[in-house]
Amino acid sequence: MHNRYLIIGLGNPGRRHANNRHNLGFMIADLLASEVASEFQKKSCQALIAVAMHQDQDVIIAKPQLYMNRSGEAVQQLVRYFNIDVDKILVVVDDADLPLGKLRLRKQGSAGGHNGLKSIIAHLNTQEFARLRVGMGRPNGENDMVEHVLSDFSRAETAVVRDVCQQAVQTILGFITLGTDQTTNTTNTL
Repeated sequence: MHNRYLIIGLGNPGRRHANNRHNLGFMIADLLASEVASEFQKKSCQALIAVAMHQDQDVIIAKPQLYMNRSGEAVQQLVRYFNIDVDKILVVVDDADLPLGKLRLRKQGSAGGHNGLKSIIAHLNTQEFARLRVGMGRPNGENDMVEHVLSDFSRAETAVVRDVCQQAVQTILGFITLGTDQTTNTTNTL
């Protein structure tokens, strides 16, 4: 029997945001699509969609095309349209409270101050979906948080970002094949 998984990478649409820290979810969604030999070909439910198979599992990878604080609108539509069980949802999101290069997989939880997660929780009316938090670190000194999340990674950070994106893809594939509990045990020790 096939299970259908929905992997949602959060970010902001548009070229000017493409390499922003806040777009780690989009970056990882792109890498995941490449890894499972798929690509974003169509727009559905206010999101770009890539469809693939991984280990006999149907996988839908989505990048909501609404700004971060409205992501939940697209996610709600995707869940309804594709008839996804909440335990088969994984949201990939940047996290300023984690240092750059760190990952944390959680089975459920609060928004932790992240506007994208707040929107999804509000539209799904539950916190009981998995999320993969990807560390981007806090701003240095004078910079405020908005300026920080909308800034691009520095050249020095690029190698770390590339590595953590690869680790995130492996974590997502583990979520699909092994489940949250087993994948959490290995991911959160990195």
